[in-house]
Amino acid sequence: MESFLPGPVQNPLMISPHMSDGQGYNSSIPGLYAHQTPTKGSPHPSSGLYNYSGSQNVSPLSNYQGPGQTLNRPPMGPVSMVPLQQGSLPQMPPPSQTSAAVSTSAGSVLPGANLPALSNWQYGQALVSQPTTGSQENHFAHIAGTTSTQPLSSSGNTNPPTSYQYVASPGGPPVQNSYMKPPLGPPPTGCPTSARPFATPAGLPISSAPPHLLNSAMKQEGTTQSPPVPPNSKMGRSVGYSYPTLPPGYQNTSSPGAPGMQSPSLQCTGGPQPFPQPAFGTNHLAASMGGLSLQPEGLRTINLLQERNILPPAPLQAPVPNLHEDIQKLNCNPELFRCTLTNIPQTQALLNKAKLPLGLLLHPFKDLSQLPVVTSSTIVRCRSCRTYINPFVSFLDQRRWKCNLCYRVNDVPEEFMYNPVTRVYGEPHKRPEVQNATIEFMAPSEYMVSYLQLTWFITFDSTIHFYSLQEGLSQPQMLIVSDIEDVFIPMPENLLVNLNENKELIQDLLRTLPQMFTKSLETQSALGPALQAAFKLMSPTGGRITVFQTQLPSVGVGALKSREEPNQKASAKDIHLTPSTDFYKKLALDCSGQQVAVDLFLLSGQYSDLASLGCISRYSAGSVYYYQSYHHRHNPVLVEKLQKELKRYLTRKIGFEAVMRIRCTKGLSIHTFHGNFFVRSTDLLSLPNINPDAGYAVQMSVEESLTDMQVVSFQSALLYTSSKGERRIRVHTMCLPVVTTLNDVYLGADVHAITGLLANMAVDRSVSASLSDARDALVNAVIDSLSAYRASVLSIQQPGLMAPYSLRLFPLHVLALLKQKAFQTGTNTRLDERIFTMCQVKNQPLVYLMLMTHPNLYRVDNLTDEGALNIGDRKIPQPPILQLSVEKLSRDGAYLMDAGSVMLMWIGKNCGHNFISQVLGVPSYASVPQNMTHLAELDTAESVRTIAFISWLREQRPFFPILYIIRDESSLKSSFLQNMIEDRTESALSYYEFLLHIQQQVNK
Repeated sequence: MESFLPGPVQNPLMISPHMSDGQGYNSSIPGLYAHQTPTKGSPHPSSGLYNYSGSQNVSPLSNYQGPGQTLNRPPMGPVSMVPLQQGSLPQMPPPSQTSAAVSTSAGSVLPGANLPALSNWQYGQALVSQPTTGSQENHFAHIAGTTSTQPLSSSGNTNPPTSYQYVASPGGPPVQNSYMKPPLGPPPTGCPTSARPFATPAGLPISSAPPHLLNSAMKQEGTTQSPPVPPNSKMGRSVGYSYPTLPPGYQNTSSPGAPGMQSPSLQCTGGPQPFPQPAFGTNHLAASMGGLSLQPEGLRTINLLQERNILPPAPLQAPVPNLHEDIQKLNCNPELFRCTLTNIPQTQALLNKAKLPLGLLLHPFKDLSQLPVVTSSTIVRCRSCRTYINPFVSFLDQRRWKCNLCYRVNDVPEEFMYNPVTRVYGEPHKRPEVQNATIEFMAPSEYMVSYLQLTWFITFDSTIHFYSLQEGLSQPQMLIVSDIEDVFIPMPENLLVNLNENKELIQDLLRTLPQMFTKSLETQSALGPALQAAFKLMSPTGGRITVFQTQLPSVGVGALKSREEPNQKASAKDIHLTPSTDFYKKLALDCSGQQVAVDLFLLSGQYSDLASLGCISRYSAGSVYYYQSYHHRHNPVLVEKLQKELKRYLTRKIGFEAVMRIRCTKGLSIHTFHGNFFVRSTDLLSLPNINPDAGYAVQMSVEESLTDMQVVSFQSALLYTSSKGERRIRVHTMCLPVVTTLNDVYLGADVHAITGLLANMAVDRSVSASLSDARDALVNAVIDSLSAYRASVLSIQQPGLMAPYSLRLFPLHVLALLKQKAFQTGTNTRLDERIFTMCQVKNQPLVYLMLMTHPNLYRVDNLTDEGALNIGDRKIPQPPILQLSVEKLSRDGAYLMDAGSVMLMWIGKNCGHNFISQVLGVPSYASVPQNMTHLAELDTAESVRTIAFISWLREQRPFFPILYIIRDESSLKSSFLQNMIEDRTESALSYYEFLLHIQQQVNK
């Protein structure tokens, strides 16, 4: 195990007086949620229930006594100490067979002395290159905003490259007084290609910070009594900046220059002056929604039975919200935050009529190449709902702003009057916080906490082996605990060591471990007791536990029995998707309470009951990695995959002691969460660790009519501690228009986001009901939405299967879900593989989930530089995406299928000799090896193009897809054909047959 332990800090200045008992946690913190433990009572007496992961109600844990935390109990079982010399230890099978290891690293926090007064705030923008996944630096040195595993699309990136451009520039042209786009001339005929921006709903409770730190920003969410909303709060249910016509007066004062700013002398605006700011305020908004620019392409009705070649040749971009361009360009990037509907229905009745799900999909901690970072002693938030000030608030005048979520009028703090970017006083609307939908706040340097990189190791079979790495030892010492029924920690002070100070001993241990158990005949696995021991070691500090498991746990608490029948077909019934024990879930909740996340690497050639084991990661905000049929000698491609993904895991950025809250405009409500976390209160997600590869989804409803609103906003706020000990808040904000007609709701449908949310909901349905129920629900989602469209929107009933252009890919994506390993039937999908795919659905960002659901197919034997991307000194070919049907294959070509975690290159029997020799490096088709998994780098233009394209695809994701090169007669050809979504398989309809089935149901 390798992990960080943020240690305890006792500085009284860092303890917030605003702690809420309603959260169910007690906290003593240096700006962190360190060492919070769940209270045994329900956080909400009315319900008496905890809500885990937002999807299930579970009985209270009041009767559960979690593992104790006493580390120095007298030994109850035999403890033997053995020096780690090769051949002197009890022998065990090699790790690839039966043994397992657990290692953690920890960062202990060193409490500071008296904290100096807050300095004036600093503003900077992190500009970071985007290296490949495998080449990132160790996250010990990472700062927020580093490393991007996937470049942001140019159309969707709302962060300017190196400087900031502001909407409200003095002397600029007048802007139209509406948030909606005005009617355009003849609209474009093609599908919109620019990515739709989004912002996140948010605000998180920050109980862990000192009361004076970051002003109101660091107060505990929900602990302060919300003042009543002023009577005039409904005047401005709009978004943007608006100053009154009469010029406000303000003091002609100067503010100290922001450190690091090398601009001319401070500019101060003297005396009353008018503000030539865009008039986006309440009194200027168009009252009618008739100004919506309804593009014919978006409204065009398609007969899906006649237009089957509807897959776009380039990746589908998110739809762009129908907002005024000056508002839209400030919106959040859809790669970070997007909504299933970019036009929000005004009422729940309208949403119900559309038969489409309303929800949000987030990638909140994504690696960004550019992230505005603000260090300030004043973080401006709404006094009522705690929303962070953002680009979509309204400035009533220079001294007052109106919240875009609850509409309360708030005062502008004096410090916020100064803009450190322009060095001008009196322009709060130009501050970075009001110009960027994604921004990160950081406490000043005085409030950083020091982290020690503490590490420890445990291995286990039927006993538990600890390793003493204390200073002064010439080699590591093994401490064996055989009493697994009542685990204790021998010599805890010598087990947890500083990574840098004890590097030689740690390296010695890592070199020795592979040979230590090669001759052992031990076949048992005491995973449960080993996890209990790890939890006891980690409880005082929090951090991360990394578990490597190779078999079914067989002894001690948490022991499991096989539930997989070797020849069982994946029928809708009798497959075990639920845990067989609650041990791992309960332990995960204990871990979450102590800010410990557990990451599981399952390397197994046999059934290991991932449905039960996965709970340890799901409820502690950890990650799950699964390597089916792993063997360190017989399966070298999986060894390479593990090496690359483990390197990414150890070097990616990490956030400790995190919490995330999502907020939305009054009238909207969030009711279900999807992802790996523990729901601490109704809307607060506890994330002991947050990583840049994790995605989340939430379901929403319209609780109150949005009658007098033209737009609504969503905001997410993620509070975390960096590996450098910095307390940071990353905020995303998104603004979307409100519509009143069903036509407009369909026009704004985001088919990828809808598919992603439905997939999350289907996983929950599979577990809570059955796989057949989940499959039926997916099919019914298509039938219901197209039936509603036919009945309520189409004025003339036409033969065929009619769909709005925005939903043209909906049936295809649902069919792809039905054929995905998580939901398919009639095949011999291994149970652990199915469960792992479900874990991916629940925890992957949308872009990776869609690639896994509907792979991309390219022809690669004729790549050219035409239309290629230029990245550095490389040219990346951009071949068109083909439909997933054998109709699109030719035996004269070579085709690459990118299925996310795996790539399959099929070589036709009559493929040109040029490709076979210049790219594959063999003289003929017959010479292509049966198990070819790598392309040699040849000194040919064809080889350079092919390898550049494959490398570019791999660089855009945090996991490593293995490349399999398949001949026409290869055994892997069936895997290639299985992903041909549009073709009929043994147990699933073809795309055309599926459309006929949908049409039959719609026309009933």
